[in-house]
Amino acid sequence: MAEDGPWQDPKSPQDARLASLDERLRQAQADEAARTGPKVRPQARGQVQGMRVLSVLVSYPAGSALIGFAIDRFAGTRGIWVAMLILGFGAAMWEVWKISQQRPE
Repeated sequence: MAEDGPWQDPKSPQDARLASLDERLRQAQADEAARTGPKVRPQARGQVQGMRVLSVLVSYPAGSALIGFAIDRFAGTRGIWVAMLILGFGAAMWEVWKISQQRPE
């Protein structure tokens, strides 16, 4: 029982067996890695393209409406923000069309 404790002598024969086991394990893992090749995680390109479309659909109309709102405030007019919102939505649709024509590489 005393031989299993953490206070065991590091030079004992059991540690030599563990070292041998560790070396064999390392060798087996290296052989397996060489056999299967490097681990390459496939990139989620379709997901990246979808997130790009989502960001365009949200940011273009919101940014255009904000610019229109600022113009309304400074010029003392009303309704320019609606026109800018519609223009932003149109620009977003155009950008989504261009994104959809690209291959997800």
